[in-house]
Amino acid sequence: MIDGVLISPLKKIPDERGTIMHMLRNDADHFEQFGEIYFSTAYPEVIKGWHIHKKMTLNYAVISGMIKLVLYDMRPDSQTKGELMELFVGDDNYSLITIPPGIANGYKTFGSIPAVVANCATHPHEAGEMDRMAPFSDEIPYDWSLVHK
Repeated sequence: MIDGVLISPLKKIPDERGTIMHMLRNDADHFEQFGEIYFSTAYPEVIKGWHIHKKMTLNYAVISGMIKLVLYDMRPDSQTKGELMELFVGDDNYSLITIPPGIANGYKTFGSIPAVVANCATHPHEAGEMDRMAPFSDEIPYDWSLVHK
């Protein structure tokens, strides 16, 4: 576990008309503040990352498809600095992942359909608030290859 990262199981409420999928409420213990919400899509096998936010907390939920979400603690004063965390999130594991600032995050879509990732961020997007690194950067010790166990 990386210090400050929260995993909150979410509810899917189905009926004969469809499904309601909860994501985040302002009365939840882990809610901080509202900045913006956006949706990102990624085709199968696409890697999006690395992103490191300076002040924004992310709240990710995958509303369709599946991703392998990888986190790496880059905070200099963190007790979990240098820790990696790998999560499989989406249709088979509908959860809210709360990611504090300073943690590099990236994800790879797997399966046969695109993934749709929702993010309810604590701050609106602004230029310069986020640093980017290539997915295969030597600064993060992670191999995105498929692992056959």
